[in-house]
Amino acid sequence: MTATAKLSSKFQISIPKEVREAEGWQAGQRFMFIPKGRGVLVMPVPEASDLAGSAKGADASNYRDRTDRV
Repeated sequence: MTATAKLSSKFQISIPKEVREAEGWQAGQRFMFIPKGRGVLVMPVPEASDLAGSAKGADASNYRDRTDRV
């Protein structure tokens, strides 16, 4: 899929319909912009509920927190 968009004078870009539909993106959804070389990776910010259980089975035995910083 190849789609293009134009940056407006207000520095806004409309995401093409075919991309929105393919990704299931909705109005009001938040996105992060990650610089990658000469481009930018656009990713939706995950909801807290989407992250539930994502660290299941993680080894916390070598965990550091703010109290052990110098």
